[in-house]
Amino acid sequence: MLDDKSWQYFYEIYEAIPRQGPGHRESTVRALRMVPALTRAGRILDIGCGSGAQTLDLARATEAPIVAVDNHPAFVAQLRERADELGLGERVTAHVGDMNDLPFPDGSFDLLWCEGAIFIIGFSQGLANWRRLLKPGGHLVVSEYCWFRDDPPDELRKAHTEGCSDVGKPEHRRKAVAANGYRLVADFVLPEAGWWENYYVPLAEAVSAFRGTHAGDPEALEVAARSENEIDLYRKYKEWFGYVFFVMKKVDG
Repeated sequence: MLDDKSWQYFYEIYEAIPRQGPGHRESTVRALRMVPALTRAGRILDIGCGSGAQTLDLARATEAPIVAVDNHPAFVAQLRERADELGLGERVTAHVGDMNDLPFPDGSFDLLWCEGAIFIIGFSQGLANWRRLLKPGGHLVVSEYCWFRDDPPDELRKAHTEGCSDVGKPEHRRKAVAANGYRLVADFVLPEAGWWENYYVPLAEAVSAFRGTHAGDPEALEVAARSENEIDLYRKYKEWFGYVFFVMKKVDG
């Protein structure tokens, strides 16, 4: 676990990149097209939005107002600034908040969205806790880690279960969808471009700059090494794991 100073270093790195995890505009739009089109009368909640790359993709692809929530104030500030620069500030509202305690009334949203962040609360727990926020027949879209093979190497298993004990195969996720009051509409794998071009290339550049700034600080260099190890694990073992988008509809009753 990271201490307070290490978290500050972690955020220094991740505030410098456009996405805080793997993502892909075309995949966001692909998932969005699997749910009914939303007009300005609909509402979207983006949970764990980070600095909002996917939030802005959603805003470009729909007319609906979007509420975005993240627990890190700097990410929220970045999203607000980017939304204003793109002329989307009137439709994108960003708040600092906790995904474990979302302060919205039941049935507030037509669509819930969470790319790469549901692991923080746990896949099944997130599905269960957030269901109340959806209107009848509303939709939830998440992207989440999955194993693609049964035999992940020990170093990969250890890295990907640290702080995320419920990593499972896609079929396990599908069972959790049904068990928590949803019907699976579709699922698909995030393509490799969502990892390399959109995430790991900018991350590697940010880590290199960070190392130069903090060359004499062992704690900072340990944080940098964590990110470099993450990149290396994907390079070596991408056949074993990845993100899967799950598009689901709330089952009423």
